[in-house]
Amino acid sequence: MKESKIRLRFAPSPTGYLHLGGARTALFNYLFARHHGGLFILRVEDTDRERSTKESIDAIFEGLKWLDLDWDEGPFFQSERLDLYRSVSDRLLSAGHAYRCYCTPDELEERRKAALEKGLPPKYNGRCRSRSTEGSGPHVIRFRHPETSEIVVRDLIRGDLRFDGSLFDDWILVRSDGYPTYNFAVVVDDIDMRITHVLRGDDHINNTPRQIALFETLGESLPFFAHIPMIHGADRTKLSKRHGATSVMSYRDMGFLPQALVNYIARLGWSHKDQEIFTRRELVDYFDLDHVGSSPAVFNPEKLLWLNAQYMKNADPNELAEWVRPLLHPVMNPVRSEGNETQGFDLTKIVDEWKTRSRTLLELADSVHPFIDRDFSYAQDVLEKHLNQANRPLLSLYRERFAAIRTWDRDHLTDVLKTIGTERNLKLGQLAQPLRAALTGQNVSPGIYEVLILLGRQEVIDRLDRALRTIPPET
Repeated sequence: MKESKIRLRFAPSPTGYLHLGGARTALFNYLFARHHGGLFILRVEDTDRERSTKESIDAIFEGLKWLDLDWDEGPFFQSERLDLYRSVSDRLLSAGHAYRCYCTPDELEERRKAALEKGLPPKYNGRCRSRSTEGSGPHVIRFRHPETSEIVVRDLIRGDLRFDGSLFDDWILVRSDGYPTYNFAVVVDDIDMRITHVLRGDDHINNTPRQIALFETLGESLPFFAHIPMIHGADRTKLSKRHGATSVMSYRDMGFLPQALVNYIARLGWSHKDQEIFTRRELVDYFDLDHVGSSPAVFNPEKLLWLNAQYMKNADPNELAEWVRPLLHPVMNPVRSEGNETQGFDLTKIVDEWKTRSRTLLELADSVHPFIDRDFSYAQDVLEKHLNQANRPLLSLYRERFAAIRTWDRDHLTDVLKTIGTERNLKLGQLAQPLRAALTGQNVSPGIYEVLILLGRQEVIDRLDRALRTIPPET
């Protein structure tokens, strides 16, 4: 395969959503191509007519676009390339490298069971390999697998992998419905698309010797192969739904940033010194196969949460506000700007104050909501601990002093709280918690002065009035 420019492909089967393993495979192909100035090609392997769906194709494209893994060529669909596969299978038949097999599924199953009972490998026994006459009726086309003692897969991650050539049977190239099998279509496509490097999951290792034999039979040089280890859960078993979400778009729906997820899955099996956080440019510059491990990577949801929190903390507040906006609950009674005394509904400023206290966009949206909606609800523990008869005098005093304050800024607000603290012999925490609860309905928020500045005088007074009305009457 003579190709001066490096060409890689991501070739998903559209039988479900884009899962984390598939996303990592796409990312590694993308990074390798970008690192070497090559091309990243998208190919949809949709020849499984029973399981491939339009919904799955759309979901895969949506996941790739959300992760910003843009492709240079494609998408190509195998279902639209049947003439090419037919042409190659005809060529193999004419050259004697393939043959038609008329064995029925029932016959094949009987022979498989008989082989197993004798302790033999349950492979095709070659009954139709030497037929002297052409059969009739439904048939498949089988590859006349060359007789060889050993097939060597030269893997860029694992080194040389050796397979006993005698264990491979004459596998099917074309099914009875005329559709190609995976191993056949993959080889034909990789040749036609001039793929130079095949990076894929190690669940494909057993397919590679068959594909190598077909490459060589067709007289084509081999691409470089690299098989990426699987992703495991904390229990060291293959990642599945019991370990948490496996769909890429589920992480979007849970409030993760795409940059954080890309950074995290890049580090699942690959490393660059001790660095944990990477820009996209750094991932492209540093990525190589020398530092992709051969052992399964372990998915750690807490590490992903930590990483997402780092990205949120360093995000531009304007961008973060736009990501949060669609996640906010419907606002029935929004805060409005009222002259120079209040910042009103300034989502960017509110988000900027909250972003270091949230790990996901959903957490951020929940925290931000009370700042933009007067009709927020009070948590039950807030009502019990802070909005009670014991704190009514303190909240009433706040309302009185805030209404009388001359200038609504941090210095004057600090004076008010310090004066009240001195009068009532209360520390800042004792002063702030009831006030925070009254203004936000929450036990946690940015600093109390930031809350006061964000809401502004009139909004603070209105919320204190509402909180006082909420306190149950004395019994």
